[in-house]
Amino acid sequence: TNEAERRIAHFEEVKAANEIEADKFEEQLRVIQKKIQNMESSYDVCIEDLFNQTVKLEGMEKKASNAEQEVSALRGRLILLQENNEKQEERLCKATLELAGACQRADQSVRKRIELENGVSSNEETIDNLDKQLSEDKNNTIRFRK
Repeated sequence: TNEAERRIAHFEEVKAANEIEADKFEEQLRVIQKKIQNMESSYDVCIEDLFNQTVKLEGMEKKASNAEQEVSALRGRLILLQENNEKQEERLCKATLELAGACQRADQSVRKRIELENGVSSNEETIDNLDKQLSEDKNNTIRFRK
């Protein structure tokens, strides 16, 4: 029985050593599981951040696309406005030339009118003088006949 007790004691020691080693392995397992949980949590946070950044990027790309479309539309409008401006400038030049010609014709008409008025005035003076002369001649003729 001594042998059996010694064997039991030996197995008890082995059992105790195995339990201590098992506790160490269980502790290591718990530490590894915590690390895995932390890594999974970090992974989830990274995935969520990546999703949020992707959503922001898509929003910014959409804004950039809208801005590019607006710039393109404004460029087209600018080209149309420039073409319209050129046409209006051509019309203005043409109208200015026509107006200058009309001004010259009006100046010529005014000069001609002044010349005619001066001629009429001169003719009226001549007529008045002739009327006076006729009147004097009539008076002289009447005097001479008497």
